[in-house]
Amino acid sequence: MRRAPSLPAGIDESPGSADNGTATVAPLRKAWGVLRRYPVVALTCLVLALTLVLLPTGLDLQVRILASGYAAVIVVARAAGMVRSLREGRWGIDLLALMAIVSTVAVGEYLAALVVILMLTGGEALEDFAQGRAARELRSLLDRAPRFAHREGPGAPLEEIPIGDVVPGDVLVVRPSELVPVDGELLSESAVLDESSLTGESLPVERSRGQGLLSGSVNGEAAIRLRAAATAADSQYSRIIALVEEASNSRAPVVRLADRYAVPFTLLAFLMAGTGWFLSGEALRFAQVLVVATPCPLLIAAPVAFLAGTSQAAHKGIIIKNTRTLEQLAKARTAVFDKTGTLTSGRPLLDEIRVAPGLGLSLGADRILQLAASAEQYSSHVLAASVIQAADAAGLDLLPVQHATESATKGVEARCGGHRVVVGKAGLVESLSTGFQEAVLRTGQLAVYVGVDGEYAGALVMKDPLRHDAVDTLARLHTLGVRHTMLLTGDVHATAAHIAREAGIGSIQAECLPEDKVNAVAALQERPVLMVGDGVNDAPVLAAADVGIAMGAKGATAASESADVVVMLDDLSKVALAVAIGKRTVSVALMSIWTGIGLSIVLMAIAMTGYIPAVTGALLQEMVDLATILNGLRALHGAEHQRAVRGLPPA
Repeated sequence: MRRAPSLPAGIDESPGSADNGTATVAPLRKAWGVLRRYPVVALTCLVLALTLVLLPTGLDLQVRILASGYAAVIVVARAAGMVRSLREGRWGIDLLALMAIVSTVAVGEYLAALVVILMLTGGEALEDFAQGRAARELRSLLDRAPRFAHREGPGAPLEEIPIGDVVPGDVLVVRPSELVPVDGELLSESAVLDESSLTGESLPVERSRGQGLLSGSVNGEAAIRLRAAATAADSQYSRIIALVEEASNSRAPVVRLADRYAVPFTLLAFLMAGTGWFLSGEALRFAQVLVVATPCPLLIAAPVAFLAGTSQAAHKGIIIKNTRTLEQLAKARTAVFDKTGTLTSGRPLLDEIRVAPGLGLSLGADRILQLAASAEQYSSHVLAASVIQAADAAGLDLLPVQHATESATKGVEARCGGHRVVVGKAGLVESLSTGFQEAVLRTGQLAVYVGVDGEYAGALVMKDPLRHDAVDTLARLHTLGVRHTMLLTGDVHATAAHIAREAGIGSIQAECLPEDKVNAVAALQERPVLMVGDGVNDAPVLAAADVGIAMGAKGATAASESADVVVMLDDLSKVALAVAIGKRTVSVALMSIWTGIGLSIVLMAIAMTGYIPAVTGALLQEMVDLATILNGLRALHGAEHQRAVRGLPPA
């Protein structure tokens, strides 16, 4: 059995303390977890506290040995990594930090050395905490993947076998609502499957005997038989998992924002310190300049701003998993969208009711909808819920049903409200009704036909509509610097083109498998690229894009885990808000960095003249740190908040 990490002595976990002890133990456990995660930060705080406590006691030598020895250990421990980074051509801020520690220890300013160590390790810990990226991209995919299959044996009862034991040619049974375990050929007469997690098609797909089935599809209400055409490893679902893993591993990291300014700032600091030493002839002047040149503003400015930005996004229902994503959001030039569940609601809605011309029955549109919805209470078809929802929205009460019979995948017959009602596909309604006329549908529409008392009554035309905020979201993205838009979908080209025209999207690529989406995103030239989607079929391309944004409200766990940004609310406008937060956060971070650099340069210039003693310089440097942190925290509030503070109208 796996045991939880032990806690330090003194923390009581006995049952007797459960009532008021739980509230005490939980914070202590959390604090202990933070200490274990960032031990160097905790140890630095402890050494700094001991130094401050022991200084008034007259133990100057012991304090100097303690602080200087600890600083030397930190320098040695980090020097190897710094040298390796320098050899690889990666010039970071660590070089100036380590030189600042060495120089302050050399002139006896060990307190300043401890402060630099605290800022160095604390800034890294803060950045790590702000990122909070969990390496769990594959967990939900693997959890959802089928592990067993039901195989028929010659003259033997159905047996449950591990999915890895399935070989091509095996006859399998898939029970209602189960996942199709491997790619195969349908042996049953017909099947209704939900392939939305694979292809993005929101409507149920019907298959007939001999047609192929994809692993990962969800079976409908009736058990089906299929013949395996591939092993589990070679089936569609396993290929999706492999794509997510490959795309996640191939994405190059973004350079830490502060590191971009490290080399020029480091060179300037050494130049000013050396100049002060040369002009004064005193080595102490070199140390005095480096004390105020400690790179705390550079170390902590960006992490604080990014933490504030991610916190603001979380309050808006947007989870940004790592701080590097904020940089990419701020620079986004291309936005790519999935269709089903992203640009559209993913739930078919009633578009119109077409009453049959010359209908002999005295039935209006509302009565036809009421009869159809009443009959659909006894249908397992996915569109039945949409018909019932439409009746409820129209304020129509469902009628009692005396008798109902469902024809699998075709429709339902029922007796309700004194009428014999048949609802379903054209074939079923035509066979049981006179005067049938097939509806002429526009792109993106489908029809549910209704017959009443043996006569064709009309059609309920359904469609998966564009989200109400899609057009405004795309317009705002354009104002935020996104110049190119694209629609990627597994749906047919005509439907994709219709949605793209409505939304104002520039280009489309339809009938895409997950591999096609990944290749399409990789081929885009205008970068960074945002990819917005949901569903398992979007997981690989979300991981491959520069920034993957998952509409997570529908519970598309795989997409949410693969994405860099998860929109927790069913609100497409949050995509544009995430970009706006990214741009503001990076702007605040850059201002913090330049504020810190500017103040440090002023202090270094004064220190060159000898007017700032080392201790005073350390205190002044902390004031610079405070200014940097306070400025970085401005990212907690968006641009609209700032306009309100200044009394300006909303943008």
